[in-house]
Amino acid sequence: MLTQNKSPYIAHLFVCTNDRGGERKSCADGNCQLIKEKLKEAVDSKGWKGKVRVSTSGCMGVCAQGANVMIYPQKLWFSGVSPDDVDAILSTIERLMSED
Repeated sequence: MLTQNKSPYIAHLFVCTNDRGGERKSCADGNCQLIKEKLKEAVDSKGWKGKVRVSTSGCMGVCAQGANVMIYPQKLWFSGVSPDDVDAILSTIERLMSED
């Protein structure tokens, strides 16, 4: 039976890992797996587990601008993300955590 629940997370990060196998540009071309790993490690090390979730996402429809990371429910979208941008994303999460 369908039930509706409120998300337990302050922020839920979706990292697109779509891979088109070189046929067209995709988020996988932008080292998205490393981005996801670095985000997950940081969430764990900062003690945010249970408050911030990092998940894999399929195609978000803008792979040409990838890699892409979305944060919900805040509706924030980062495009052109590289592993070097993880700290900037974490700063955004810290700000969101302080606002909650």
